[in-house]
Amino acid sequence: MGLPAGEARSEFGNRNPLRSERSTSEVTAIPRTTRPKPRRKTKTSPAQALLALAKTILDDGKAEDIVTIDLQGKSDIADYLLIATGRSQRQVAALAQRLTEGMKAAGHAKPTAEGLRHGEWVLIDAGDVIVHLFRPEARSYYNLEKMWGEALSEAVGQS
Repeated sequence: MGLPAGEARSEFGNRNPLRSERSTSEVTAIPRTTRPKPRRKTKTSPAQALLALAKTILDDGKAEDIVTIDLQGKSDIADYLLIATGRSQRQVAALAQRLTEGMKAAGHAKPTAEGLRHGEWVLIDAGDVIVHLFRPEARSYYNLEKMWGEALSEAVGQS
């Protein structure tokens, strides 16, 4: 072919990419990419923190069928309604006691409990979060999820 060793013919596209017409002392600057800013953790409201604490305590106590109803902007009584079931009167009472003690230990306002003595239906008012603990029979009889669902849909339809 008549070419010295190490050189290629440019018309076939076989040029050496490392060899250029520029002098070897030139350095090409590589543009710097900007690093994405780290995401800031969104601050949770006190009501959300209290709700998370209540859910954790109920999960640890083996509560069943935990349902959260968001009342923010729909009702003035609380921001969240938490409904859970215990298998027996003793478990419902124990869940309520653990919940009130856990909320007090976490520094939240003193929650008040109603129905603790009987253990069929215990209502805990913790300010921004209201917790209803039921035995299965009482929960199916009162059916708060349906009642609050209908009340919320009517309130949204009126506004």
